[in-house]
Amino acid sequence: MPAAIDGDLAAEVVELTLGAGATDAEAYVAQTAQREARAHGGEVESLTAATKRGVGVRAWIGGRVGYGFGTDLSPEGVATIAARAVEGAGVADEDEFAAPPPGAGAAAALAGLSDPSLGDWPTARAAELALAVERAALASDPRVAGVEQAVYSDSAERVAIASSSGAGGEYETSSCYAYAQALAEGETGRETGLGFDLARGPAGLDPRAVGEEAARRATEMIGSRKPESRSCPVVLDPTVAAAFVGLLGKALGADAVQRGRSPLAGRLGEEVAGEAFVLRDDGLDPEGFAAAPVDAEGTPRQRTALIEGGRLRSYLHDAYTARRDGAVSTANAGRSGYRAPPAVAASNLIVSPGSAGFEGLLREAGDGVLINDVAGLHSGVNPVSGAFSVGATGLAIRGGETAEPLREFTIAGDLVSMLRAVRAAGAAPRWVPFGGSISAPPLLVGEMTVGGS
Repeated sequence: MPAAIDGDLAAEVVELTLGAGATDAEAYVAQTAQREARAHGGEVESLTAATKRGVGVRAWIGGRVGYGFGTDLSPEGVATIAARAVEGAGVADEDEFAAPPPGAGAAAALAGLSDPSLGDWPTARAAELALAVERAALASDPRVAGVEQAVYSDSAERVAIASSSGAGGEYETSSCYAYAQALAEGETGRETGLGFDLARGPAGLDPRAVGEEAARRATEMIGSRKPESRSCPVVLDPTVAAAFVGLLGKALGADAVQRGRSPLAGRLGEEVAGEAFVLRDDGLDPEGFAAAPVDAEGTPRQRTALIEGGRLRSYLHDAYTARRDGAVSTANAGRSGYRAPPAVAASNLIVSPGSAGFEGLLREAGDGVLINDVAGLHSGVNPVSGAFSVGATGLAIRGGETAEPLREFTIAGDLVSMLRAVRAAGAAPRWVPFGGSISAPPLLVGEMTVGGS
């Protein structure tokens, strides 16, 4: 019988690592089960399922740290992994800031992070959900010529962390999402539109709403053209606002700041945004899919004000970057899995909603552009200056109402100037799973450069 993924196993790995010669040790044990179903043309195009389990070990010898990982969780297997981590520490360079995370107080008890019904859905039923998304998109509007892809995906994870310093914890989470990319037939070609939904378990998804959103977004772009180049107000759709917030989360990471790879370096306490833009990192919000009682090195999660009152209040720290800055960890250590040691990462980035409805934002914009999608954002932003120029699509705003569709234009600026120009946040935020776990409402930016014809 395979070893259970729990705190006892993690603690045993720590003891083995100390016994192999480490002065301090940490074990991160995880098991992840994932499924994905893709539908196309009324048939299931592909089904994939995979389960990964393994352990990652950090070993310290004084100020030197080594890392080892593997999938063999038998006593012999974890002993080998522990020895590999100790061996790595033995040849590593000395680092005055290298040390295990300090032990902290008790982690908050979070309920509802895992939906047990996920295991009750057989793969065939999960595939039917993807098919239902495709059918909904095709049925919602006769101008929808096809669905490029309709996808259902889910994930269930169990994590246990232990450290010789006393940091640690264990938890289970689950998540699932569905999305569709619809194709609408227009006089000048095909237009695309994205719809999506996310939940803890598949029963929480609405396949009809996903398909209909994809169809609406595709059909509203029929007849699109380039706008005139100008500077004007723009309204960022929640998905676009979330994309920019995801970039901002990376710029707020203390590792990027310490390497001089952030436009926010050296700006703590300074005015960096309009007062309408309020941002926090909240690892305890159960609505967010990065919520957990502890971060990836066992430090209890917390809520951290990042931008408030227009000013930069904090960077995101793990134990290492906090030690370098003489600060305290904000519990923002993250991992891509047991194969990688922890690094600074946002948990749930949340933009506080305002009081204005979407129509109110359009009225306040007057004449401008509603941005519904951007392309190449992650490659089109200078990580040092924050300058960006990326492709976009959307709708014209005329007289405070949406008008003709627009495509093949760019929006340009820099992150800090854009944040300072935020005049209002909408009242209806949305969780967006692309690029992290982010909740954002639509945002009205007072001025942005639009490059078209």
